Amino acid sequence: MTRLSLSFACWDYDRMRALQDGRVRPEGIDLNFLSLPVEETFYRQLRHQEFDVSEMSLSSYLLTLDREDPPFVALPVFPSRVFRHQSIYVSTRSGITEPKDLVGKRVGTPEYQLTAGVWQRGILAEEHGVPVDSVQYFTGGIEEPGRHEKIRLNLPDSISVTPIGPDQTLSAMLAEGELDAIYSASQPSCFGRVPHVRHLFEDFVAAEKDYYRRTRIFPIMHTVVLRRELHERHPWIARSLTKAFTESLAVAYEDLKHRNAFKVMLPWLQQHLEETVDALGPGYWDYGLERNRHVLETFARYSHKQGLAARVRTAEEIVLASASDSFKL
Repeated sequence: MTRLSLSFACWDYDRMRALQDGRVRPEGIDLNFLSLPVEETFYRQLRHQEFDVSEMSLSSYLLTLDREDPPFVALPVFPSRVFRHQSIYVSTRSGITEPKDLVGKRVGTPEYQLTAGVWQRGILAEEHGVPVDSVQYFTGGIEEPGRHEKIRLNLPDSISVTPIGPDQTLSAMLAEGELDAIYSASQPSCFGRVPHVRHLFEDFVAAEKDYYRRTRIFPIMHTVVLRRELHERHPWIARSLTKAFTESLAVAYEDLKHRNAFKVMLPWLQQHLEETVDALGPGYWDYGLERNRHVLETFARYSHKQGLAARVRTAEEIVLASASDSFKL
C-alpha cells in the first residue's frame, strides 16, 4: 500500500514530539510536521485551508460548522488545554476586587470569538454572576495594533463589541485607564510593569483547582482538524491519525516521569507532576470523545449563549466519534 503524504501544522508541544521526531508514525501516512505558532496556523488554515491536517481553535472550528459547506472535521484530539482564571487581568483603579465588580465595565479581548474568551465569559457568568451582556467588549491586538476577528460574527444587539482604534493596543489601554480589564490567552506587557494591573483571581491555582473539583472540566482550547474533502475521500485517515496522536501523548506522559535527567528546565518537576495528578487524575490530558464529552458540550453551550454558534451541538457533532471508538489509551 502506498503511504499517503499529509501536511500537519501544529505548535511544538511535548505531546506531539514523538510524531515530530518519528518515534510514532501514523499507519499508512507520511506526516510532514510543520511546527508553526498557533496564530499563524489558524490564520492560514481558516483563510486558505493550506494544510491537510492542523491544530485549530475550538471556537473557530465550531463556528465553521455553521457554514453551508463546513471545510473541516475534527478529531477527538486536544493539543492545548488551559485553565483560564489565570489570564483575566484587571485594573485596581477601576474598583475591581472580585468578579462581580466586572459588571458594567470595559473589557478588552483580542477577538470576541477566541476560545479563551468563550471559556472566561462562560465561567464568569455561571460561577460568578457576571452576565455576558453586562460588559462592554473592545477588540484588538494586545501588543500590536490592527488585529481583527478571523471569522465574521453576527452577534445579538444585547452584546456590545467595539473594535479599538487602528493605533491602539489593549495592553496600553488597560495601563492608561481606558479599559478596566482584559480577558486574554496571553499576558499583557503592562502586567508586572504597571502596579495597578493585577490578576482578577490572585490565587488562580487555588481557584482553578476548585473549579475542576466541582465541574471536572479542564478547558479545551484547541482540537485537530482534517480537511473534510480529504476525510470523505479517505475515511481511514481519521482513525489512523487519532491512534498516532494518542500514542504520542502516551510517550509524553512517560517522558514526564523520567527522574534521572529531566527533559525540561523545571527543578521541581516531579513535585509539580504529583500535585497535578492529585488534583486532576492520572489521565488528565487524555483524548477521546467520551472522556471529554462534558467539556465539549459545555463549551458548545457557552458559544451559543454568547451569540456565536447558531445552535448547541452534541459532542458527536463536534468531533468524529468513530476516530477513537476501537481503542483506549
